[in-house]
Amino acid sequence: MSAPDQLLVVIDAVARRNDGESVRIATDVLRAGASVKICLADTPAEFARALARRGSRRPVVIGDDRALLRAVAQLHRERELADGALSLVPVGARGGVELAGALGVPLGAVAAARAVLDGAARRLDLLVDDSDGVVVRGLRIPAGPAGLAVVEPPTVWDTCRSLVRTLVRPAPAVPAMRAHRLRVEVDGRLLSDLDDPVEGVTVLSRGGVAEVVVRPRAAEPVRAEATAVTISGASFRYRADALVTGPVWTRTWTLRPSAWSLTLPAA
Repeated sequence: MSAPDQLLVVIDAVARRNDGESVRIATDVLRAGASVKICLADTPAEFARALARRGSRRPVVIGDDRALLRAVAQLHRERELADGALSLVPVGARGGVELAGALGVPLGAVAAARAVLDGAARRLDLLVDDSDGVVVRGLRIPAGPAGLAVVEPPTVWDTCRSLVRTLVRPAPAVPAMRAHRLRVEVDGRLLSDLDDPVEGVTVLSRGGVAEVVVRPRAAEPVRAEATAVTISGASFRYRADALVTGPVWTRTWTLRPSAWSLTLPAA
């Protein structure tokens, strides 16, 4: 059997606990199409050791977005992220696999496992900060929740109940958006300074550039494309993909185009 068919499948402990059936289905599909070595990683240390000892086997992670980010960060620290494609079978709660879906990985266990076997490696950008941390897709300040909730359309009965509650009790006031004093620079050019409060900043890596959006409190959003972004100011936290980091006073992110590969369904 050729080297690309040799797989190291690292199964995250959270995935095994929360959805063992999806894990079983995925491993059955993988075993049917490749030579598979299974590693049950109960701790982050075991997860890292498994990847470090993979040899010539292609790494496959079964887990949620956090497991994917752990793998990317580990391979980046080893300076082996660009050496071969990483594969993912997303297993987790709906809100815990949003990053995987945004990257193009199928969210069903069978479809994702088949993509591992029959898909193609796609080069993706990476944001690397000045502490050697990595961001796969994007970051935002303030940190906020991992994703936006999906709002289902209300039924007629829901609308009636809402109307009754409104008539009986005044609706609560909408809390004011907090302003942040941040200095935002892109490729050495100033987008926003400390004396111009902002409601938030987002940075998204896409198509070989970092797309930056600054939302001032009393003006239209300011947009720019860059290869390096520096944000500084009052102590702030930020959400990088699915993880919250900080507080920090300043941080610089540099775009690395096509820095890593992820196996996705063949076009």
